Amino acid sequence: MAEEKSVDKATLEMLAKAKADKVSTVFDRAEEMKPCPIGAEGSCCKNCSMGPCRVPAPKKKAETGGEKAKRRGVCGATAETISARNFVRMIAAGTSAHSDHARGVAELFLATARGEVPGYAIKDEQKLYQVALDLGIEIGDRSVKEIAIEVGEKCLAEFGRQHGELHFVKRAPLKRQELWRKLGIAPRGIDREVVELMHRTHMGVDQDYHNLLLQGSRCALADGWGGSMISTELQDILFGNPVPILGKINLGVLKEDQVNVVMHGHEPLLPELLVVASQDPEIQAYAKSKGAKGINLAGMCCSANEVLMRHGIPVAGNFLQQELAIVTGAVDAMVVDVQCEMQSLADVAKCYHTKVVTTNPRAKMQGATHIEFDEHHGPEVAKKILRAAIDNFPNRKGKVVQIPAESQEMIVGFSHETINYLLGGLFRSSYRPLNDNIINGRIRGVAGVVGCNNCRTTHDSAHLTMIKELIKNDVIVLTTGCSAMACGKAGLLTPEAASRYCGAGLAEVCEAVGIPPILHMGACVDNSRILMAATAVVKDGGLGDDISDLPAAGAAPEWMSEKAIAIGQYFVASGVFTVFGTTFPITGSEEMCKLLFEEMEEVVGGKWAFEPDPEKAAQLMIAHIDKKRKALGLDKARERVLYDMAMRRELDAV
Repeated sequence: MAEEKSVDKATLEMLAKAKADKVSTVFDRAEEMKPCPIGAEGSCCKNCSMGPCRVPAPKKKAETGGEKAKRRGVCGATAETISARNFVRMIAAGTSAHSDHARGVAELFLATARGEVPGYAIKDEQKLYQVALDLGIEIGDRSVKEIAIEVGEKCLAEFGRQHGELHFVKRAPLKRQELWRKLGIAPRGIDREVVELMHRTHMGVDQDYHNLLLQGSRCALADGWGGSMISTELQDILFGNPVPILGKINLGVLKEDQVNVVMHGHEPLLPELLVVASQDPEIQAYAKSKGAKGINLAGMCCSANEVLMRHGIPVAGNFLQQELAIVTGAVDAMVVDVQCEMQSLADVAKCYHTKVVTTNPRAKMQGATHIEFDEHHGPEVAKKILRAAIDNFPNRKGKVVQIPAESQEMIVGFSHETINYLLGGLFRSSYRPLNDNIINGRIRGVAGVVGCNNCRTTHDSAHLTMIKELIKNDVIVLTTGCSAMACGKAGLLTPEAASRYCGAGLAEVCEAVGIPPILHMGACVDNSRILMAATAVVKDGGLGDDISDLPAAGAAPEWMSEKAIAIGQYFVASGVFTVFGTTFPITGSEEMCKLLFEEMEEVVGGKWAFEPDPEKAAQLMIAHIDKKRKALGLDKARERVLYDMAMRRELDAV
């Protein structure tokens, strides 16, 4: 049934149109392609040519009448070794994706600082100074250019670092840093951790699943406190630190009388220039010469989040809507860079007039047009792409165009610094009001709900069900990526949502500050903002001395990518209880389940949980938050004491 595929009306409308147009979408292919049950459990190894070896979970003693036989691969690898290797390889791939993104940003940043690339500039000098201080760079009376060059050089050096620790590790709470060093998982160089992890998972190397998970944690931390954090910080300096801004989301943002260009992917380097180029009078005039009233830019996936929260550019949709944007018949060009682009886009585009344009040498696609982005000629490349889209606009004439009516306003752009400012003002910016309201119970705790969409579950449904359950129970939610977009489409990213969906305590705080109960913090690399927010809460005091002490939890209810596993592991290794839905790639091994779902908490203070039902998953998060509140002594009402002068003097004397 189509109704089971999504809770979003625009998506359902376009699925009906795709069916009528005889166009295959990801939803159709999911029905046709049943996942391999052994692979889904992480119990299949193909790391050498003696396999693939399938090592499903052994039958229980009651079923066999004897002891459970431990099955092994041809080389003797046990199910837990195979499962651990597969799991940490996902971490390595996810870390690579975020960190290769970061490398590109760092290279562009350094070129910008040196004045080598047109169209880019340092926009946030204050953040530049803060990052410089965190990197141990002297500011003094040095010029912005000098400081920026050294920041760029130091960030690039983090990838090839061989010894010591990544600089941003020192941003974590001191207790957390000490734990990482004690366990030997404080990340060194980003590339080193990925390479070592891939080496360890080669046939016949590391065969202790506990040891594999420690290096998996080290690699994931190199993502969260390394690659992802570098991306976020340098992008903020280059393009501006996000502040609250009004935007719109869903397929209804497309316009029938304008050239529609959808920017899809994850790296904002080219989209930033497309925004500028689309406003060029020459380009606007060229669009009108082809019969269009103008150019309408819209985003898809995390490139969308980047230009949304800095420029208010509308969002056409999240991951599972990428094909459906083309199905509207209104998209003249879909411009893609890296990550999460389906190869089917080129096939779907053949059924309409849309031109799919790849722009990155790392991510080409058969059947697409390739216009390579070169930062040294960025503005010219951006204009070339827009002209190609404009030239394609007349080909829409006579074709059926069906744009859904659905679009929703939302408030986005809640960076770590913005939250700090909103809570305390310009001169007293602080997380103190948040801490105070957690301590007094108006806010029960904090949840990070992030991640992808997955066609194996109802599109957007798990995100919305989980988040509504959390805010109903006074848990404020921080969100990024496709999860943030699901919230936007459902009207949850507005201040008015507080009175409609929240418990009385959270609603009171949101109304007082004027914020939504769910704060859109950006793209998937911007989960590093959540790490910074958690650290700020710890440092402000009153809620323990480590991230693992906080009444906080994380979740990705519709995850699908290897990046999500890397994100989940760096949150777990940072001390956060983290729940994933849909499926989990180690369930074929009892030992791995016990390690990730139980024992890991004793080691790093955080642990995983797997719960496909989003309401039950939310209740797990709330129970964890309540457990942490109790450990902090916040489960009891505190007696109010009116201090007289003698009592105050006694306090001062202590």
